[in-house]
Amino acid sequence: MTKEISDILTAFKEAQSSGRQMALATVVHVEGSSYRRPGARMLVEDNGKITGAISGGCLEGDALKKALLAINQQQNKLVTYNTLHEDDVEFGVQLGCNGIVHILFEPIDPMQANHPIALLEKCFLQRKDAVVVTLFSLQDYHGRQPGTCFFFNGENTYSSINDKNLKNAVQEDAASVLARKTSLHKQYPEGNSLTAFIELLQPPVSLILVGAGNDALPMTAMAAVLGWQVTIADGRATHANTQRFPNVHKIIVGEPATIIKQITIDPRTVFVLMTHNYNYDLAMLELLLPMQCRYIGTLGPKKRLERMMAAFQEQGIHIGDEQSAVIHGPTGLDIGAEAAEEIALSVLAEIKAVLADCEGGFLRNRLVSIHPRTAFMLLEASTAH
Repeated sequence: MTKEISDILTAFKEAQSSGRQMALATVVHVEGSSYRRPGARMLVEDNGKITGAISGGCLEGDALKKALLAINQQQNKLVTYNTLHEDDVEFGVQLGCNGIVHILFEPIDPMQANHPIALLEKCFLQRKDAVVVTLFSLQDYHGRQPGTCFFFNGENTYSSINDKNLKNAVQEDAASVLARKTSLHKQYPEGNSLTAFIELLQPPVSLILVGAGNDALPMTAMAAVLGWQVTIADGRATHANTQRFPNVHKIIVGEPATIIKQITIDPRTVFVLMTHNYNYDLAMLELLLPMQCRYIGTLGPKKRLERMMAAFQEQGIHIGDEQSAVIHGPTGLDIGAEAAEEIALSVLAEIKAVLADCEGGFLRNRLVSIHPRTAFMLLEASTAH
């Protein structure tokens, strides 16, 4: 959901410069099924403009009214939309998902140092995982709803929690979420039985396209829709330039050794080798082998990659099982792709599947829920860790 948050940050700055008031709507808890999961967000401005989404469109109309009410009263509000049966209609909406959705509405005060949008923005200042905590009360809807009040990225902590015991408990669980890489819900006896949505937020995918041919154009366009940061790298200045790629994050021109020095590799960095120059791709792949990349895709037939592997073997370069596991060639999912746009769709879908630890098969064949329910179960404080 990094793209959604990025869009919200942009909309917030524009609204702030225009003097408009805003409220942030966040899905904080879901029981049963719903179109969006906890962490889905929507920014509502006092002129009715909406950025982001908290449902497939069925809740937004009523949520707009609730957000404007929160802005008018300058008070956090928790609202529940409950349709466990198809013929149940509550709040004038029809979910059709057999679920209960709890949404927290928070008016934004730009003068407050660590308001909810400011905490979300801190997640984008560095390319590292972070945790944002939202506190709310399921027992007392009309009582205090603290809202988004805690940030932790392993180094820096920002908190507006006054209760010392509660703050320490949240700090401990935030550190656990950061280590386990899984969001969770937690109930605390401190602070009048508050519930916390302890959310892991990760930086956007950094996609390094090694190759600036025409087939890289749809790849960059689709990656931008996903909110990924795209870097174009190629030895040809005639191909790798801002005229051809005006909206990419970075352009690097040079040989593989020059390129690798200008790239920071982290767990969310992936590579696709697509120069169609065998020797260039071979040299780049050799440099990437010891880098512990999560994904390296090589465009072209399987025999091309096999030829590369044979060349490494002849040079005495040993490739272990862990290194082989991250190399995908041919790159992409098997969807019958032929045109450049279809190939781009196939490759980006495979990258997404790899980063999500999914197989990329048909959803109808899944025997379990699409979304892991264990990640959003309510945990009692006494049973934590």
